[in-house]
Amino acid sequence: MTMRRSQTSPPALWISGLVILLLGLALGAAGVWLAVLGGSWYYAITGLAFVLTGALLILRRPSALWLYALVVLGSVIWAWYEIGLDWWQLAPRGDIIFIIGLYLLMPWITRPLRRREGQPPLSWSGAAVPLLAALVLGGAYGVVTMVTDSHGHTGTLPRADTAPATDYAGVPSGDWHAYGRTDHGDRYSPLAEITPRNVADLKVAWTYRTGDMPQPGDPNETTFELTPLKVGDKVFICTPHDYAIALDAETGREMWRYDPQIKVSKDLQHLTCRGVSYHAAAPEQAEAAGACPSRIFLPTADARLIALDAETGRPCPGFGENGHVDLWRGMPDLQPGFYYSTSPPVVAHNLVIIAGNVSDNVSTTEPSGVIRAYDVFTGRLVWNMDPGQPERTAPIGPDETYTHNSPNSWSISSADEELGMIYLPMGNATPDQWGGHRTPNMERFSSSILALDIDTGQVRWVYQTVHHDLWDMDIGGQPSLLDLTIEGRTVPALVASTKRGDLFVLDRRTGEPIFPAPERPVPQGAAAGDHTSPTQPFSSVTFTPPRPLEGRDMWGATMFDQLYCRIRFHRLRYEGIFTPPSVQGSLVYPGNFGVFDWGGIAIDPARQVAFTAPSYFAFYSRLIPREQQQENRPADIQSPAGGSDMEGGADEIGVNPNYGAPFAVDMGPLVSPLGLPCQAPPWGYVAGVDLRSGEIAYMHKNGTVRDQSPVPLPFKMGVPSLGGPIITGGGVAFMTSTLDYYVRAYDVTTGRQLWRDRLPAGGQATPMTYRSPSGRQILLVVAGGHGSLGTKQGDYLIAYALPGDGRPTQTSSR
Repeated sequence: MTMRRSQTSPPALWISGLVILLLGLALGAAGVWLAVLGGSWYYAITGLAFVLTGALLILRRPSALWLYALVVLGSVIWAWYEIGLDWWQLAPRGDIIFIIGLYLLMPWITRPLRRREGQPPLSWSGAAVPLLAALVLGGAYGVVTMVTDSHGHTGTLPRADTAPATDYAGVPSGDWHAYGRTDHGDRYSPLAEITPRNVADLKVAWTYRTGDMPQPGDPNETTFELTPLKVGDKVFICTPHDYAIALDAETGREMWRYDPQIKVSKDLQHLTCRGVSYHAAAPEQAEAAGACPSRIFLPTADARLIALDAETGRPCPGFGENGHVDLWRGMPDLQPGFYYSTSPPVVAHNLVIIAGNVSDNVSTTEPSGVIRAYDVFTGRLVWNMDPGQPERTAPIGPDETYTHNSPNSWSISSADEELGMIYLPMGNATPDQWGGHRTPNMERFSSSILALDIDTGQVRWVYQTVHHDLWDMDIGGQPSLLDLTIEGRTVPALVASTKRGDLFVLDRRTGEPIFPAPERPVPQGAAAGDHTSPTQPFSSVTFTPPRPLEGRDMWGATMFDQLYCRIRFHRLRYEGIFTPPSVQGSLVYPGNFGVFDWGGIAIDPARQVAFTAPSYFAFYSRLIPREQQQENRPADIQSPAGGSDMEGGADEIGVNPNYGAPFAVDMGPLVSPLGLPCQAPPWGYVAGVDLRSGEIAYMHKNGTVRDQSPVPLPFKMGVPSLGGPIITGGGVAFMTSTLDYYVRAYDVTTGRQLWRDRLPAGGQATPMTYRSPSGRQILLVVAGGHGSLGTKQGDYLIAYALPGDGRPTQTSSR
């Protein structure tokens, strides 16, 4: 006998049952796939339970609610087993489960249910009670996880025994003469007017807009990664299109502007300028300095180094050719966009020392990573250190060229003028993920701290942080110099922050580790034609994740995209940190953006502590055999004489061509179909390190998802940052670089957030602080966004100060 649908199930009931049944089929099928890959059986079992629940609803059976109560209870037990007390891990495991459970308690579901055909409908207090009890239990579990912080830890940093000199490292306390304030790269200011007690009173003192904004049709992404300089009564900045600008340090009024009229190439990976450099001639050098007794050095996107009069902004006529030096001179190729300097040079011993950025992952024959020193007054080449020919530091001849593809130093260097050494954070010889072509010198200098003699360019020592780097773990952060007190003795130290999360603390005289950094075995099995190092160094001072990622660490907005991420995780090759790239696809964790990138860390040399902002984000890389590429260009696509026929460059996300290598590479962040990270939060922290003991004192989640979610929800999940912190003598650290648009202040001792203010755009830069001519301590931040990260772009410099001097807030622009 066939019954009509109206007799067996009301429309709301059978439609609900059908939807749950179909969800169960999808969940179960994907769950079986995950289980076959070696993952959890939970999804397959839950999918089957969904199917049965849906079928029982269609049949009007109250056992549907009993069964679903078991689903809720089982999910709670499974979540507790996998994640413990972690709200953001619980949310995707329980959101759909909980919502469906609440829906099944609605009267249009419970009232039509019958125990058997012919019996009256079930009262609500029947099978609904176990389901309600299971939901209450699950809700209680959720509340407990919401009030429990299962990430990071709380502690305090030691206070200073003595204060550093007011002119620490040769820079007056109220100034900021170099990217890291001094050439020591510590990002420390001794100014102490702003303290934990009054920092919440900071107000905007003035705002300046550069006018350099991205325009529709621009061929390049722009990133405003600037840290300004302050010398005397002026602030010096550069913009993404390399405008150099001087501002009045008191009011933010523009004093001069210089436009180098750069030639923009579509092959530039980014348009950015992280800063300019400064030099003032000593009185006895007046004749050599000529009309430019103090000068600003500006690197440009079309590979020039320009010297400008710090007072007027006009090019210094005695430097190079009409004020500029052509950095393409001596390069093995002239391929616009494939070589340029995005970071300010080091000025030391009357030399301006500059390296450059070589485009990642385009070919095996790209420009050289040569490091060059020019006379600060004349622009004459004094020495060149080509990592491909490190012993030949005398200037090359007019018909000679540097070595193709030698490792480059694209970030900011540091210098110790007393020891006579410059310290360079080194990158890789491209391509990053395949190294079968690398020479012994390429291997020696890649992903290392390189110490050179300032006067000659000769190698003093090399410390390599990654051997035969196949993961793009080049060193992005500026090395930080300080004198450490270890067991009663003072050691001239260097602290190198790395993408992998280790802080290598070295004796800067010799490169020997101060804290242990033993070699440990790592995964093996490189792609065809390549090899891996059997061991890698691991520092005892580290933010490297304490364990490898597991399936339970995968995340999503719902159980469905979390399941997608679990499947993707199990399909990738992953044996922990340093899993080699593969044709299968490998997981890279920490990822290419690193635990620490070019923002580096901030160090208080008096307290001998570091304030840091570690980030955690998983990437993937998949090698693509050359024969699978649609276009197979020859290995010698770039000729040493120039005139390459290469079209288009590469980026750090997507398919990178690697012409000349047997593999291209597809790479990028590991994300769900909704664009959310597959790896569970937190993704970003602030942390304090006692450098005398090497211990991490505290670690706190930092930042919200307000500006990265479809709706502006200020959930404090801990977000990545790109940019760096600064630290002050007042015991306050400042940072703007999180992916939400805020400037924040922190208590250096505890890491507690003290204050924040909303920015008009992304703040992917390192702030600075100085004393204005009227005596106020100014906090100066840059809000310009980052094209690659998708943060809101702008052209803002915003100065903050404590109230009380009666000066009005000012806004200025070009």
